[in-house]
Amino acid sequence: MVSVSITRERIDGWTFDVPHSPEEGADLVLTELVRDSEKGGKISALVYEHYEGMVAIEKFGITGLHCIRRIGPIPVGEAVIVVLVRSKHRNEAFSAMSRFMDELKKSVPIWKVRCLK
Repeated sequence: MVSVSITRERIDGWTFDVPHSPEEGADLVLTELVRDSEKGGKISALVYEHYEGMVAIEKFGITGLHCIRRIGPIPVGEAVIVVLVRSKHRNEAFSAMSRFMDELKKSVPIWKVRCLK
């Protein structure tokens, strides 16, 4: 099962309300936060924008992948993205998470603008 959501709401502490299969032995969750600096300069927030309807993902040999991505102004310390990968074994989950995040950053039309302090 794969699900992707885009939101302008705060996603800190997000949990995925998705069923768990007895064959799944690993749940790997990644939360990326906004840092207080970008390209060597201090910032107060990042602003993420995207083209509606153009966000896409692939499934990478896992039992489930669930992603929520925030757009709009996101203050320092708040979550930008939360991803849950489910698989039978942890190595599959780690590999899938890494490949998913690399592909997401490379191919999904979302970009950021930094807000200087």
